[in-house]
Amino acid sequence: MSAVLKDRDPYRRFGDDAGDVAATPVAHLDWLESEAIHVMREVVAETRNPALLFSGGKDSIVLLRIAEKAFRPDRFPFPLLHIDTEHNFPEVIAFRDARASELGERLIVRSVQASIDQGRVVLRRPDESRNVHQTVTLLDAIQEQGFDALFGGARRDEEKARAKERILSHRDEFGQWDPKNQRPELWSLYNARLAPGEHLRVFPLSNWTELDIWQYIAREKLAVPSIYFAHEREVVERRGLLVPVTELTPPKAGETVVTRSVRFRTVGDITCTCPVASDATDVDAIVRETLTTRITERGATRMDDQTSDASMELRKKEGYF
Repeated sequence: MSAVLKDRDPYRRFGDDAGDVAATPVAHLDWLESEAIHVMREVVAETRNPALLFSGGKDSIVLLRIAEKAFRPDRFPFPLLHIDTEHNFPEVIAFRDARASELGERLIVRSVQASIDQGRVVLRRPDESRNVHQTVTLLDAIQEQGFDALFGGARRDEEKARAKERILSHRDEFGQWDPKNQRPELWSLYNARLAPGEHLRVFPLSNWTELDIWQYIAREKLAVPSIYFAHEREVVERRGLLVPVTELTPPKAGETVVTRSVRFRTVGDITCTCPVASDATDVDAIVRETLTTRITERGATRMDDQTSDASMELRKKEGYF
């Protein structure tokens, strides 16, 4: 067995050269964690000015724990970056700020509202979702700060366009992604070479699933924003989704407002993020619920993903997360 394949063997071999070898099973989460740490360290070693995208959501919370295991007790060799639509759930923003402060790491926040004020983003109507417009603010932040790599928490199981992407996703000098021209990643070898103006989007959690994320949160005893747990909230039913009733998402004519026990499987812009019916009030209950669900995370919660089958891939080609 080659050295490379041996590293990916579900049984690691320990012993001396004399042949005293024992086979010890490596836990699934340990393997995923080890791969993510390797990716993060490799990119930090090969790039000049990386950053980690941190929104306060569960995937970026796991990314922070990976960064802790990769680089502590030293400071992170990169800042945290959040592109804020200013239409995010206040519980998540409060968690974002508290977690960054707790870690003592630098948090850079750039606002879509600032892009609107500068004329860089033009909304078609005042109540339009700002989610897609984060691309402009993100690319401006990359240029402003000179970032050449961004760690993100995207996973391949989330959505079919994301399933096409490599762990190291090359972006050209315009910040765009070409799904038909990606670099091979055979034997976990990564090509981080960049021409001037280009950058990488790096996804250390590519091979994780939603269940892996929650099992890891449980194992590591990680805190998460309260809206991930079941709570009472006013919602309306719309196109098969439970839309939260807020100032940004008021009920439409003829819709009936009901109070339901719900939780959020993913968190993002209020205008396009929906909760699901749930009684899961702790992490163990969420793990059990995730084991039995047949609906994908984004399919059950994201209004903007229902507009077009090609919408996510088109957005990613233009520079979206």
